[in-house]
Amino acid sequence: MRLTARLLLAAAFAVLLSLSGKNAAAQTMKVAVVDVQRAVMQTEDGLRAQATLKKLFDSRQQELNKRQQELGKQKEEIDKQAKVLSQGALQKKVDDWQKQMVELQQTFVEYNKELEKKQKELTDPIFERVVASIKRIAGTDGYDLIVDRATVAFSRSDLDLTDRVIQLANGGTSSPAPGGAGSAAPKAPTAPAGSAKP
Repeated sequence: MRLTARLLLAAAFAVLLSLSGKNAAAQTMKVAVVDVQRAVMQTEDGLRAQATLKKLFDSRQQELNKRQQELGKQKEEIDKQAKVLSQGALQKKVDDWQKQMVELQQTFVEYNKELEKKQKELTDPIFERVVASIKRIAGTDGYDLIVDRATVAFSRSDLDLTDRVIQLANGGTSSPAPGGAGSAAPKAPTAPAGSAKP
């Protein structure tokens, strides 16, 4: 009985030692976080890309709004003429309006694809530069793990390297830089209102 108890105590002690060894190793692990999205958008090239995308978005949105207003006026005219036009003439106007509405919806989808393609074209090289900056900081400062802030539920603010990454990606040194709020890329154009029926 005593031998079995001693063996169990020895085994438990060995487990405790191995666990404490693992905890000590984990405590020496150097970890940081980076808000990759903010880093990409707040580099000098990222800010320029946002301005370019906003300009394209605004022009496309204005065009969609103009065409939508024109279709709204056409619908009002159709509604006014509904009682005075023959059934055949009214149906022709309704069919034409519905066709234009479908075309407007298709244009909206095309503009969204165009914006997505342009955003990828502009931001992919910036993203690669940001990742290279993160790797450089990790190598220089001896970080074992740097994770994207978007993938963690919580991190201390002193673990955030985003400002250093932005500065390094802009061609500067990796010393700490002043912080700033995140900036989002332009949204996709607003879908045209209305349905296919007047």
